[in-house]
Amino acid sequence: QLSFQDPASPIMLQLIYFHDHACLILVLVLCYVVTALYSLISNGYLSRFILEAQAIEFIWTIVPAFVLLFLAFPSLYLLYTMDELLSPSLTLKVIGHQWYWSYEYSDINSLSFDSYMRPEDTLSTGEFRLLEVDHRVVLPVNLNIRAIITAADVIHAWTVPSLGVKVDAVPGRLNQLGFFSLRCGVYYGQCSEICGANHSFMPISLELVPFNVFSSWLSENGE
Repeated sequence: QLSFQDPASPIMLQLIYFHDHACLILVLVLCYVVTALYSLISNGYLSRFILEAQAIEFIWTIVPAFVLLFLAFPSLYLLYTMDELLSPSLTLKVIGHQWYWSYEYSDINSLSFDSYMRPEDTLSTGEFRLLEVDHRVVLPVNLNIRAIITAADVIHAWTVPSLGVKVDAVPGRLNQLGFFSLRCGVYYGQCSEICGANHSFMPISLELVPFNVFSSWLSENGE
């Protein structure tokens, strides 16, 4: 897959829009530079008496400034939006280990589990190699979720591309982020910080379900 994964959260949707916006500006600037270079190379007229051109200097100072503003404002808006937590309905604590993840539902004291990658010989048809885990994280869709991330040994990174989620798991430090899923499904991620020999073998699997399904799962596993 050459492009981004299909977005499953408003933040990821905005990230894709910003990427397209930045690429459009990049292409326009590149076209202008190529055209200007071609014009300079092919132009046979020279003048030894022009020492300054204040109008041109004003233009090539102001225009790049506006281009940077067109990039800066959406970028800053998106940055602050990603950091904002809107009254989370559920808190999930994530702990990175070498080389697996532990999860705790902080609002439910008795529910916690470890999540290991499943060996290849246990996979069924249609399941993904190096991405399936023995215990998926189950979360409700259409609710604000807060994730608190840390690590027990070395630095890891908890990343789920479809949700636009990526945050470092640092020993002795708690990082938090909020996310909101638009639709049900199973979303995969991997540790995105080199953390040792088995760095490639600690996948992340989130299953987003309707709230009534989540409540049933909670009643079955929360005891």
